[in-house]
Amino acid sequence: MSISITSSALAHSYEGVVTSPHTLATEAGLKVLREGGNAVEAAIIMGACLAVTYPHFTGLGGDAFMIIADANGGVQTLSGIGQAPQAKLQLSGQLPARGAGSMLTTAATVDTWGQAHEISRQNCGGQMGWAALMEPAIQLAREGFPVTPSQRFWLDFRSDELSMMPGVREHFMPGGKIPHEDEKLYQPQLAASLQSIATHGYRDFYEGQLGAKIAAGLEAAGSPLTGADLAATRARIEMPLSVPYRGGELLAHRPPTQGMTTLEIMGILARFDLSNIEEGSADYYHLLVEAVKRAFLDRNSYLADPDFASVPCERLLSPAHLDAEAAKVEAGKALDWPFAYQHGDTVYLAAADRFGNAVSMLQTIYYDWGSGVSVGDTGILWHNRGAAFSLDPAHPNALAPGKRPFHTLNPGMYRVDGKPRLLYGTQGADGQPQTLAAVLTRLIDYGMDPLSALKAPRFLLGRTFSDGRDTLKLEQDAGEAVFAELTRRGHQVSLLPAQSALAGHPGAVVIDPAKGFYAAHDPRSDGIALGL
Repeated sequence: MSISITSSALAHSYEGVVTSPHTLATEAGLKVLREGGNAVEAAIIMGACLAVTYPHFTGLGGDAFMIIADANGGVQTLSGIGQAPQAKLQLSGQLPARGAGSMLTTAATVDTWGQAHEISRQNCGGQMGWAALMEPAIQLAREGFPVTPSQRFWLDFRSDELSMMPGVREHFMPGGKIPHEDEKLYQPQLAASLQSIATHGYRDFYEGQLGAKIAAGLEAAGSPLTGADLAATRARIEMPLSVPYRGGELLAHRPPTQGMTTLEIMGILARFDLSNIEEGSADYYHLLVEAVKRAFLDRNSYLADPDFASVPCERLLSPAHLDAEAAKVEAGKALDWPFAYQHGDTVYLAAADRFGNAVSMLQTIYYDWGSGVSVGDTGILWHNRGAAFSLDPAHPNALAPGKRPFHTLNPGMYRVDGKPRLLYGTQGADGQPQTLAAVLTRLIDYGMDPLSALKAPRFLLGRTFSDGRDTLKLEQDAGEAVFAELTRRGHQVSLLPAQSALAGHPGAVVIDPAKGFYAAHDPRSDGIALGL
């Protein structure tokens, strides 16, 4: 795989690169690499900083996912998914999207960081102490940072709902007002929580003094989660799923994430010769959208916690099944699509170092601003991932004691001959596999550099926060001819503005053995990629 470099805005280095959706987080990650740290340490520091500076999309009260490749050729995933309470809940109707009723799962981000730190020291030559990894985030929370355009956008976007989000009003609206861009935001309670984790170790969040405060705060807020539920929370270390693609292999997390779905989409696309299809044409978008539909049908039928449901990953990613699904794609006709959209927001970050280690990572609090509820005086906004469960007992994702919910997050990695060549991921819930299909084909099949691949127009099938219709959303700069042809083929197409904030915020790193590291973050975000 080779890339054609067309922009001086790319981060490039022969020593290492980092990328995240916030400049301060990326700068903190770069400092780690500059001082001799490794990619895992850089990722942990960036993740902790983002938990402070991107509070609308991530935080200590959420979940996290990592793919870690070490210099010796080892690769493993960390799935940091909080689980439902051990107590059986008597619920009926529909799970609320916000408030205490959505606070039905514990939060595994901090445990993910902690286990990654152990992997760093055991497998990647890591030397940084745990407390040092938390220090930049503590300083940002205590000393303040400028409010970003993205944070302001999502406060404005939810202005009619803020009365139902007490945690957001308390911590992110000084004086009861939405802050201006570049106004400094201080989070002293969150700084104290981070300091407690730094001093007493990452399990303090679950079993220590901080864990006791969190449990008390959850109870006071009306969540059924208990201290025992917190203590039972562990990120899982697993081998990734994989699927062949263009002479390499794409890697993703196992269920209950939708990593399987991204791999199925790409496995279907591998059955088509994209060299005969013009990138950005109606043929291109049609093929990607139809592959997405085939994989989403399987996802909606099977995806759940494999501890509680049978999820046939091997069959769905088998050559026979991918062949059959690819054969169902009709070149001139769109498959009708009436299925509901899954919401969600998150942050993507990645790091690659000169030692040969690489990390692809996502963190989330599910919806923007999560549950909208903070826990006690910890400064921690809790996520609402529990709202992703179903109350239909026959559904594979039905709520059950100790169960992990279906998760949209799926950071990825592409390897050739056992070595990482691409790191990638995005926010966007249902949009994640769709965005990744576009980004990956542009990087691998069309040889685009990361920034060009991320800037190009993207699509989003289904409902969005601002459009409840089950249509195919496409950014305006795809062009009138593309809109007209997709409509002729039966797609119900609606328009997104060019470079829309609703089109996802992916990041990407290319690792070229001859040319070094290239990295970028989506220009739709507040992010940046930097290299040594």
